[in-house]
Amino acid sequence: MFLCLLWPQILVCNGSLLHHSGDPFCVFALVSNMSVDWIGYGYAAVIATGGVVGYAKARSVPSLAAGLLFGGLAGFGAYQISSDPGNVWVSLATSGALTGIMGKRFFASKKFMPAGLIAGTSLLMVGKLSLALLQKPQTS
Repeated sequence: MFLCLLWPQILVCNGSLLHHSGDPFCVFALVSNMSVDWIGYGYAAVIATGGVVGYAKARSVPSLAAGLLFGGLAGFGAYQISSDPGNVWVSLATSGALTGIMGKRFFASKKFMPAGLIAGTSLLMVGKLSLALLQKPQTS
């Protein structure tokens, strides 16, 4: 099922499969070859949703504000990565800050929800973005 949902995105993002510009049935040929940072957008949605859930459960306005702020920054970072895959700095700063803040809260409270979940996903994003920096071609 997941592959069925992912297949159109693979076709749209990988323009090498779609260079049949003379084919009138190839509706994806007109789509840009810009790769979209779906993982980054999903991460931003998790952060923003966590803030909204924190507000709904505990009426925590700081949780709502922080969730929407960091979720918005993560979404902006994902947009920047989608535009230029080498521009990872906003996403890296956002996920790094959340790793530190929520990691400290997780080790203090020993509760997985929400601090452990956000710290873990943020650490995974830091790893993904660090790999993207290491794989960037060197210019001399």
